[in-house]
Amino acid sequence: MRVPGITPLTDADVHRITGSFFLEGPDRGRVLSAFWVLLVLSAVIAAAGVIADSVATVIGAMIVAPLMRPILGTACAVVLARHRQIVLNVLLVVAGAASVVLVGYLLGALVQLPVTADTNSQVAGRVSPRLIDLVAALATGVVGAYALTRADVADSLPGVAIAISLVPPLAVVGLTLESGEPGQAAGALLLFGTNVAAIIATGTLVLLVARFRHAAQEAGVPVRRLAGRSLVIVIASVLVVSVPLAVGSRTVLREQLVVADAEPVARAWADGQGWELTDVELRNGTLVVVVIGPEARPDLAGLRPLLDEAGLADVDLDVTFLAGDSVLQPATT
Repeated sequence: MRVPGITPLTDADVHRITGSFFLEGPDRGRVLSAFWVLLVLSAVIAAAGVIADSVATVIGAMIVAPLMRPILGTACAVVLARHRQIVLNVLLVVAGAASVVLVGYLLGALVQLPVTADTNSQVAGRVSPRLIDLVAALATGVVGAYALTRADVADSLPGVAIAISLVPPLAVVGLTLESGEPGQAAGALLLFGTNVAAIIATGTLVLLVARFRHAAQEAGVPVRRLAGRSLVIVIASVLVVSVPLAVGSRTVLREQLVVADAEPVARAWADGQGWELTDVELRNGTLVVVVIGPEARPDLAGLRPLLDEAGLADVDLDVTFLAGDSVLQPATT
């Protein structure tokens, strides 16, 4: 049965796909050397971009990163039941991931200040993955596998590399580990694992729908018997990562609701004291309220009861005062 939008794969397509994503043949050494050079460079770029809190630099690292190759290679190997290629590609993903974490850790050691979610937006955006991240990863995996089957749309792969987050989360793992935040490192690692599982799962599905196995047999490429256990493992990996993502989504939703309830209360209190509210957020279960104004501090006595009345009696409160006055001291020499 022909699926709309998916053209039949030719012998040339099969050899292009297996030649690009399988670690075999005389070019294996050249492919591996290019992979490691690009991976190390992308790790350095990603870690530097995260440290500098630079979106553009992090995007550059996504484009350079070669991790998509062994991940899609794993999906191809699963479809053709090429167990040796599955092992080789999975080992390459694991070794590559560990290398990026190491690079991030080493670069983090060169920075005096800790690189954590509290002070860096690039870190904050990658340490609390949610179910929506899994949805995005699944969609991105479909696009990547579809581009794999169509040589005429292969130019879209750089866009896929930007859409999916592979190297930056691993750099964040290394940076947050070095900064003494293992919890944040675990969150970034979960994001990476989510993306990998989603790409392999959707890549496998798209290649099966595209009848990649049949085309490979017609092209004379070795095809082994596809065991149902392999597909079960692929599906189970997605289900496994979805559990902590669901928990994370619930936590984030609760934090958003707490901030939404607290913000108008805190603003009214600050206005009544002659101060200006600049920020309200929930950090590790504590409601952080930041106000700015004259040197005299406002009276805290009224804020806690107001929050309790708003249903936030179980939330700890931390108020940060920022004096708005400034004094210029001219240079003495």
